[in-house]
Amino acid sequence: MEEPSSLLQRLTRGLQKTRDALLGRMASLLTRPKVDPEFLEELEAIMLGADMGMATVRTLMDAIPGRVREPQELLEFLKQQVAALLTIPPGETSTGHPHVVLVLGVNGSGKTTTIGKLAFQATQQGKKVLLAAADTFRAAATTQLQIWGKRAGAGVIAHQAGGDPAAVVFDALQASRAREADLLYIDTAGRLHTKKSRMEELKKIQRIIARESPGAPQETLLTLDATTGLNAIVQARQFHQAIGLTSLVITKLDGTAKGGAVVGIVAELEIPVRYVGVGEGLHDLHPFSPSAFAAALFSREP
Repeated sequence: MEEPSSLLQRLTRGLQKTRDALLGRMASLLTRPKVDPEFLEELEAIMLGADMGMATVRTLMDAIPGRVREPQELLEFLKQQVAALLTIPPGETSTGHPHVVLVLGVNGSGKTTTIGKLAFQATQQGKKVLLAAADTFRAAATTQLQIWGKRAGAGVIAHQAGGDPAAVVFDALQASRAREADLLYIDTAGRLHTKKSRMEELKKIQRIIARESPGAPQETLLTLDATTGLNAIVQARQFHQAIGLTSLVITKLDGTAKGGAVVGIVAELEIPVRYVGVGEGLHDLHPFSPSAFAAALFSREP
């Protein structure tokens, strides 16, 4: 487990663009002599501009009266309130061997890269990991996963391009038991959340997993690209209704000024964030900490 101070430092660097945009607009506001209606009106506009979402901003604004008496108290108040909004208790997960993780996401969201980083972390902990290349629609997707598997020290189960994704998953489940794997990560086709046929295919994969490994998948992770801002809520809602998500992975936080959208996404969907990506390196995927994220978002430190 990463040390809290190290995680805060990495998040602080990763959220630099978001923080600069947010605190840059707040700078003059924090020098005001008092918290008055004009102060609150400007603060609301700033937070909406940070892509936090109307409902989330309204919740924060409603909590300010009586809690923030001086402008200088604002950042500490926001840290506490945002950390609370981001704290969603994880749901119960079943046990089983191997531990099966179904990973979803649209093309470009960082799904396969996330799997590679998770596999690397697991193998570094001494776990035996298999990856299932169930994105059979693009030969490049299988190649990419195989490259990540080699880097991470994980085996990859793959079929020819254009094959049945459910068949890949079936073979991967059989192989994971035969090889006594601890973890099986399943990479699925990057699909638009609006494509009904692709969603039905995903449900088929889910049924195969449940049939062959009762209680699995223990986790269903959805990767969301932070640069899409609040538009990611639509994606997450559709996937959650179709499949049922256990948690989210937010990627590319280091490349956007829309990192505040994480707060709106979690608050609206009530699905916890499990990991955040703040770079392209093997070590740039981190377990999510609501308090560290909130501190990094509103920190004045460089």
